[in-house]
Amino acid sequence: MATLRTACVLAAAIGCSSAFAVTLGTIGPVYPISEPHFLEQLLAKLRDKEKTGELRRLEQEARERATASVMNPQAVEGIKVVRFPRTFYVDPTFTLDHNITDQNGRVLFPAGTRKNPLEVVPLSKQLLFFDGRDKAQQAIARDLITRNRGRIKPILVGGSYIELMRAWKMPLYFDQRGTLTRRLGITGVPAVVSQEGMRLRIDEVAVTQ
Repeated sequence: MATLRTACVLAAAIGCSSAFAVTLGTIGPVYPISEPHFLEQLLAKLRDKEKTGELRRLEQEARERATASVMNPQAVEGIKVVRFPRTFYVDPTFTLDHNITDQNGRVLFPAGTRKNPLEVVPLSKQLLFFDGRDKAQQAIARDLITRNRGRIKPILVGGSYIELMRAWKMPLYFDQRGTLTRRLGITGVPAVVSQEGMRLRIDEVAVTQ
């Protein structure tokens, strides 16, 4: 009985193989693929642009855009000029929303841990935020930098920090994408950030001109 069952299975398998091996012939005419390859089209266009000089022009424009973005970064949005002095405080304490583990998965700091970064790394210099496009703010910044004798780190929210570095012969920084001003809640400049106890004190300096 087993031999008969095996024979039937083999016969069925052979029958299926034969059925799938049958040549069905050709239905309709066959034509070669005439559409050019996408990569070949792209290379041909690049070669054409290179011959006409357009490729060199596009490369030059890309370099100029990159240089302009470095020399004059996009100004931080939502920052106004301070007209009336104001002081407010920021508590930088944060609470972990997830566990911090080491490479072996051991929990170093569990979720819910509260920590003030100033307890670990105090603010060694005051941070001065200002708009380098404004001559009045430039004057205020220069005065504050001179009076504090190197204890201020100047940070631009607009203008060319490279041009000012060359003119002032000192390092300047730029608040890229408004990361710092957003975290500190700064909406007006000039603004000076300093540490007072375990808080950050923000003094907005009025521009009268």
